[in-house]
Amino acid sequence: MIDLDHQLANVARQYDDLQSDLSRPETSTDPDALRRLGKELARLEPVVEAYRRLMATRAELAGAREMREGEADEAMRAMVHEEVDRLSAEEERLLEELRVLLLPRDPNDERDVVMEIRAGAGGEEAALFAAELLRLYLRFAERHRLQPEVVSLNETGIGGLKEGIVQIHGHGAYSRLKFEGGVHRVQRIPATESSGRIHTSTATVVVMPEVDDVEIVIDEEKDLRIDVKRSSGPGGQSVNTTDSAVRITHLPTGLVVEIQDEKSQHKNKAKALSVLRSRLYDRQLAEQREADSAARRSMVGAGDRSDKIRTYNFPQDRLTDHRIGRTLHNLPQVMAGEIDELIDALIMADEAERLSALTETDGAR
Repeated sequence: MIDLDHQLANVARQYDDLQSDLSRPETSTDPDALRRLGKELARLEPVVEAYRRLMATRAELAGAREMREGEADEAMRAMVHEEVDRLSAEEERLLEELRVLLLPRDPNDERDVVMEIRAGAGGEEAALFAAELLRLYLRFAERHRLQPEVVSLNETGIGGLKEGIVQIHGHGAYSRLKFEGGVHRVQRIPATESSGRIHTSTATVVVMPEVDDVEIVIDEEKDLRIDVKRSSGPGGQSVNTTDSAVRITHLPTGLVVEIQDEKSQHKNKAKALSVLRSRLYDRQLAEQREADSAARRSMVGAGDRSDKIRTYNFPQDRLTDHRIGRTLHNLPQVMAGEIDELIDALIMADEAERLSALTETDGAR
């Protein structure tokens, strides 16, 4: 507890110092400094507020204990004893809240998201399910006032989706969607099934943080092969008569991105480079996770996309997230983008796992 108290006191001092910096005259004329200080204050504020509530609760608790020791009347003593129990429980609750708030944050949490959805096993039914997952995430984004932008779609003739790429812009987009990556399995009777048999199909979701040009540097002359061609729609129908579709191959890794949704070759190239940077950054993260796997191997955070993370059973109106054993029975609402209950549960499971790992590490010391 001493270490935690010392850490909390340091955070409170840091918060006060930042407020002093914010009030300086030279800061008010520096937009970059204002933005940086404001962001840091917003990050520390929940910790400081909880710490101040903890200090107030401890002061009340000390007074109640002193009153209990000096109280001769049994009825009043019992009443004060109940107050001591209540305040002790509140102290423990605040300490637990602060332990979670002080956990190291994912540096990507505030970033925008690049999400790729691909049909897996199951033919046309898998493509139809992939299209439904895309609509789910678009609706989720709209519900949370995030800004989704469809980058690329490779659709089938009956409304399915072979592959889709969407960018989701907005504060904290990655923090809310990062646990959606993995294999999603659906069990239902396909619309194309005449015998009424239940089929099992899959779709894969990849969630990557969007990165800036300066974070992933690409030497276009040495590292890239850029091919252009005329865009085409389903069945080869011509979309335009200019060479606007762009296919970028990253030679060092073999990664390929092809974008043809825009009529402008310049816009397609910019989108393709953005997706490529996110894939390269995600590749770096995967390598880092693999290197740290001995210390960080939780069911939520492993990030292995070969894992089946979730099953959507339509005949039983049942959705199960296999990482946390959570089951819901409201598939129509889920497919309409109402997945906050699952996301909150996944975030809590991740926090509990990280807190447990941190406690074990501290205990080993």
